[in-house]
Amino acid sequence: MANYRRLWLLLLVVLGITFAILGYFGREVYRTAPPIPAQVVTENGTLLTTHDGILDGQTAWQSVGGMQLGSVWGHGAYQAPDWTADWLHRELVAWLELAAQDEFGTAYANLEGEQQAMLQHRLKQEYRSNSYDAEADVLVLSERRAQAMADTAAYYDKLFSDDPALRGTRQSFAMKENTLPSAERRADMNNFFFWTAWAAATERPDSNATYTNNWPHEPLIDNKPTAENIVWSIASVVLLIAGVGGLVWAWSFLRKEDEAAPEPPVKDPLTTFTLTASQKALGKYVFLVVALFTFQVLLGGATAHYTVEGQHFYGIELSKWFPYTLLRTWHIQSALFWIATGFLAAGLFLAPIINSGKDPKYQALGVNVLFWALVAVVVGSFVGNYLAIAQIMPASLNFWLGHQGYEYVDLGRLWQIGKFTGIVLWLVLMLRGVVPALRQPGDRHLLALLTASCAAIGLFYGAGFFYGERTHISVMEYWRWWIVHLWVEGFFEVFATTALAFIFCSMGLVSRRAATTASLASASLFMLGGIPGTFHHLYFSGTTTPVMAVGATFSALEVVPLVVLGYEAWENWRLKNSAPWMENVRWPLMFFVAVAFWNMLGAGVLGFMINPPVALYYIQGLNTTPTHAHAALFGVYGFLALGFALLVLRYIRPNLVFSESLMKTAFWWMNGGLALMLFTSVLPVGVIQFVASASEGLWYARSESFMQQGLLQTLRWVRTFGDVVFIVGALAVTWQVIIGLRQPAGGPLPHTIEPQECDVPELMSK
Repeated sequence: MANYRRLWLLLLVVLGITFAILGYFGREVYRTAPPIPAQVVTENGTLLTTHDGILDGQTAWQSVGGMQLGSVWGHGAYQAPDWTADWLHRELVAWLELAAQDEFGTAYANLEGEQQAMLQHRLKQEYRSNSYDAEADVLVLSERRAQAMADTAAYYDKLFSDDPALRGTRQSFAMKENTLPSAERRADMNNFFFWTAWAAATERPDSNATYTNNWPHEPLIDNKPTAENIVWSIASVVLLIAGVGGLVWAWSFLRKEDEAAPEPPVKDPLTTFTLTASQKALGKYVFLVVALFTFQVLLGGATAHYTVEGQHFYGIELSKWFPYTLLRTWHIQSALFWIATGFLAAGLFLAPIINSGKDPKYQALGVNVLFWALVAVVVGSFVGNYLAIAQIMPASLNFWLGHQGYEYVDLGRLWQIGKFTGIVLWLVLMLRGVVPALRQPGDRHLLALLTASCAAIGLFYGAGFFYGERTHISVMEYWRWWIVHLWVEGFFEVFATTALAFIFCSMGLVSRRAATTASLASASLFMLGGIPGTFHHLYFSGTTTPVMAVGATFSALEVVPLVVLGYEAWENWRLKNSAPWMENVRWPLMFFVAVAFWNMLGAGVLGFMINPPVALYYIQGLNTTPTHAHAALFGVYGFLALGFALLVLRYIRPNLVFSESLMKTAFWWMNGGLALMLFTSVLPVGVIQFVASASEGLWYARSESFMQQGLLQTLRWVRTFGDVVFIVGALAVTWQVIIGLRQPAGGPLPHTIEPQECDVPELMSK
């Protein structure tokens, strides 16, 4: 017990310190966010835009899909340009052309080297100088810059309409025709794009770095990594090496000898009681997991094909009804829905086991209500996404019912509230089974940690309500990453670790002490780097150097526990041979082995590839990011959710025998397809873009001329092979689940079993 107390104290100290850091520097995000001026005027007093005009533009951008169509400040989709980098470069080039005509009466390209150098010097001086008057809350721009803005805005106005002159460009960017029909809203959106570019080019007061820490790379105005960027990048690498070394030493010298594994019971303890009504109701959850999974996979194939044909799907002009932006939105949202459903199903399956094999009163009703609430949120949010992107939904309703415009939280606010309500209902259902067990005498530390992780999952999704439709984008990014990073990559990780430990403990395969100790230690390791590591997504989102320092430092520590996950994979692998009846759950265990592998490779190696500030400076917004995202989101949480679904299916259909041919196809083809997709297509494209970004600038790495060159087109076609392999594996696991669900539910009556060392009170005492 004393050892547990030390581990609990360590976890509480880690949580206290890291949340204090996250909160303190979160306040700095609010305080130092780039200003949105009350007025933007020319030197002659002509009004160009206002604070409200810029925010109106932000809402217009959200309504067309926001981050699902190109990106802003590097966050979003990858086929269309990063609008910040693209606008900035186009405006700079327009300024140079205007200056060349004014000063020398000819085109910029016709000037001699010294003349071009002189104009570039003036360009840098004008664009990097901060002409914002904080007292008056007014931004003053030169007449020449105002004209450069107007020239750039004219191009964007044509691009987002149905102007035939730019139809080919829209195809290259996978934009549907007449993306934003309203000319007034296009003008507003242009003001928002201008403001993001202004923040990226303008130095903070008393600083030689811009509001976005000199991002994006733009040689025309000397936007390049700051000295602090390089220093903290080196520091992050040193900390990673030190952290890995420290973990190995601690593992070698501080841990006690491995205790002998308990003698496995003759029969699987989880099959020795009659299924409860709430557990029988979980069949539809498992079906929803694979249904949304299949839907998501097919959408992924279609979305990937849009990067080749732009507006067509093998000759069919699909973008008229289902444009790239919509399919990408559904692709990401359906992934979050089915992965979350897999986790919810695992928790709901455990609740009666924890409660001595019995359902609390009305538990089955709650499980059924939660399911249909999830279905309503899925359908409602998808319909809202469609109506928003089709520009059918009134602008005033878009944020609430349509499309928030922010990647991973695209669903309208009403559906977001519905999702949060559903997660809270799940938490209540879990607590109804857990609380009575917590009151039982004995060691309940593992159960307490599982309960805490359930509470965190239930409540921390609420961070998404701390921003609104017109919230400053820097502040919005802070809270958005609370969900994408902290909620998903942090607390889901702790829940997964603890739930698996509890399941293996309940099976009698792992001792209670070993499961509890490992779970508490892992939770501290995950949270130490994971909570402040949230800031590694915010290096260039209008934040200051201290945020970069914290993000770089702690995100390096995030990787430390991931590089030694080979041991966890081995532990899961060897469990399949621990007892003859473990053959029944061999395939779910194989999925858990895949989780450990992709956690190491996808979250660890590919994650750290884009974590140091100097690396992310050049590759943020390139295809290196989806390489990490696919390997980590599906490779880790996807395989984990499918493993949970298969495990639940096996127990709610006791007579099910997994088909070897189907499961081998599912497991190996999904793993192989994911690897093929990443390493023959997505990553090579990202590496080639990285070279272009470092040499010419981000605008070039995302430009039409660069992305449509033959080699990159071929590499995007090559992705089809990996996608097809993966789809075959996905269909195999879906068909296995459908076959399993067609079998009758039920199970044997309880009978006497050997007591096990775990938190299943009455069941274990029979």
